[in-house]
Amino acid sequence: MSAGTRAPAAVSVLWLFAASACAARPPYQPPETGLPPAYKEAGNWKPAQPSDQTVRGEWWQIFHDEQLNALEERVSSSNQTLKSADAQFEQARALVRSARAGYAPQVTTAPAATAQNQSQNRPLRNRSAPTRFDDYFAPIDVSYEADLWQRVHETVRASEAAAAGSAADRENVGLSLHAELALDYFNLRRLDAEKQLLDSTVTAYERAFELTENRFKGGIAAGADVAQAETQLEQTRTQAIDVEIQRAQLEHAIAVLTGQPASTFTLAPAPLNVPPPPVPPGVPSDLLERRPDVAAAERRTLAANAQVGIRSAAFYPILTLTGATGLESSSIGTWLRGASSLWSIGPAAALTVFDGGRRRALSDQAKAAYDQSISDYRETVLNALREVEDNLAALRILGDEAQTQQAATTAAERSLELSTNRYKGGVVTYLEVIAAQSAALANERAAVDLQMRQLTTSVLLVKALGGTWTGASAP
Repeated sequence: MSAGTRAPAAVSVLWLFAASACAARPPYQPPETGLPPAYKEAGNWKPAQPSDQTVRGEWWQIFHDEQLNALEERVSSSNQTLKSADAQFEQARALVRSARAGYAPQVTTAPAATAQNQSQNRPLRNRSAPTRFDDYFAPIDVSYEADLWQRVHETVRASEAAAAGSAADRENVGLSLHAELALDYFNLRRLDAEKQLLDSTVTAYERAFELTENRFKGGIAAGADVAQAETQLEQTRTQAIDVEIQRAQLEHAIAVLTGQPASTFTLAPAPLNVPPPPVPPGVPSDLLERRPDVAAAERRTLAANAQVGIRSAAFYPILTLTGATGLESSSIGTWLRGASSLWSIGPAAALTVFDGGRRRALSDQAKAAYDQSISDYRETVLNALREVEDNLAALRILGDEAQTQQAATTAAERSLELSTNRYKGGVVTYLEVIAAQSAALANERAAVDLQMRQLTTSVLLVKALGGTWTGASAP
């Protein structure tokens, strides 16, 4: 075979190697999830795809609470967990730049100036040769990996997908932290409302105790009535004091979320007067698309697919083009002359001939990891759908419950009024008044708790949907 025919044959062999290497990695497609056509608890929606480029915005503003808005802004600027996630994302971006450097040649140099003096008693020494000489050396080495089997390309692809997943993770951390702050804030305001309710109840019980004591002094009521009224009063005072423990803990938790020492952070008491925001009818599919954990899972699937390509490329030789040039001389005076120049150039190939099945095992491991990432992605989507359904159902049911609870609270207050009047008229004992007081207080506290549950469920729904209900696409 002549040299002219050998060259095209070699090119054909290389082309076949490249084609087989590319074929070793399955072409990537976002995994199918078999999503239903509609939510059970809401209107129709279209099948979702991850879209972490959507701006989530300041979703907490839907609650129209200025203090909550201010605290959420502190989370964005001062939360240390969020700063850690930012730094982790920057690491991932740096790794992308490192992987892309594989497309460019590597140029190195190692200049040296040495003076040597050889032993005169060394074996086989040439007696006429000098024992001392200098060496001035300034090399420049260039190497470039020809990416015939897409190893560098797949490495870049994997690092870019990992960085996109890291960005989605950072978004998920931010979403979780903002939601956690809102939940803590509404729980704290619930305790403020309970404290306000208990304090007003203590005032009412003080009047009832005073009435019973006066009736006892007038010989109308028994001493047992006075003791029962006092017991009810002191129990309620104890409950009002106990609320302060939970409130202090929530205040400290909010301090940490906003990046402040708990010792210097204070939130003034305020009642829970934020109405639950209405859920828009027919939640559109792009709300689910904004979930950052879904986007992160999909990016990791893409990265795992690229790892299959990297492992497949290991079966083929690494072709490196190398070259070197520089100047070398034994004298500084002749170092820069043309006669001191040197150079070399040529290709080099490295191929593992036998490794006991190590590459095959690593390739199988990469394929199994890719299959695992597909299952993880589908599981993430299923959990996302479940969370949305859970909270949509909870809001619907809590809305019905709030109506019945309001009726129960109104009835309990009317019963207390009737029992008090009957006691004043001497028709019943104070036991009936105590029972009515307990029922009225329990229903009022249940109403406050129900309002808080509606608010927290709204927060969880926003989180389940990936952010605000009015996000616009990012540029």
